Amino acid sequence: MAILDIKKAGDEVLKQHAEPVVKIDRKIKQLLDNMADTMYSADGVGLAAPQVGISLRVIIVDIGEGLVELINPVIISHEDLEVGTEGCLSIPGVFGEVERYAKVTVEGLNRHGKTVTITGNGFFARALQHEIDHLEGVLFIERAKTIYKGQK
Repeated sequence: MAILDIKKAGDEVLKQHAEPVVKIDRKIKQLLDNMADTMYSADGVGLAAPQVGISLRVIIVDIGEGLVELINPVIISHEDLEVGTEGCLSIPGVFGEVERYAKVTVEGLNRHGKTVTITGNGFFARALQHEIDHLEGVLFIERAKTIYKGQK
């Protein structure tokens, strides 16, 4: 079990466009494991590799329905828009109202290199989009209609 340091807003890696993973090897699988340990220990629901200082296109999400790991994820379809509250492990204590798609379908690779397609609705769709934004160097506060400090 390895808990990684979560980078905070202002860290250069959070503004970079993450590089695609070319080969899924032991290092990538270890990264996925360490990211999960880090996310759970921080009581988060998602984490992107740039948040732990690694500029690669890797995300994990668990909204309470089991861990989803995606390598090189791409949103291939989306429907409707809704506004919801978001926070971020890289911006502790700050929340905002962000407009996102209510339903998304995402394609990526799993830890075994197999192409997977996942459709998310509601909070799951929001979490997927939030983490994929990290891969583009975008923080939720850049999309938020309102921002506030405090508890969700």
